[in-house]
Amino acid sequence: MARNVLGTTLQACSLDPLTGFTRNGCCETGPEDRGSHTVCAQVTEEFLAFSIVRGNDLSTPRPEFGFEGLKPGDRWCLCAARWMEAAEAGMAPPVILESTHENALEIVSLADLKYHALR
Repeated sequence: MARNVLGTTLQACSLDPLTGFTRNGCCETGPEDRGSHTVCAQVTEEFLAFSIVRGNDLSTPRPEFGFEGLKPGDRWCLCAARWMEAAEAGMAPPVILESTHENALEIVSLADLKYHALR
C-alpha cells in the first residue's frame, strides 16, 4: 500500500484532470518514474508560467497525449525536483500532503511541504 508524507495511506490527487505517472489519479511512483511525480499540488497561474519558462508547458493542451492542459486550481502530480525548484524561486503551488507520496521526501523536506500545504 502506497503511503503519503504523513505516513498514512496515499489519497487520490485528481481524477479530473486524471493525474499521476500511471494516470490512476494518485501520485504513485516506481522505477520507471525517473522524474518522481510524487508531489500533489494545486497549480497556480504563477506556477504554470514558471513551468513554461523552465521548459515544461503544463497549460497548453496536447490532445495527442490525451492531455487537456492545466488551469489554475487543477490538482496535478508534479516532479518533486521541479516543485522544489519552484519553491526556491518563490513560485511553489500549494501541496496536498495526504496525496503527496512519501518518496517525495527523498528530494523535498517535510518541513517545506508542510509550509506550502494547502490550507
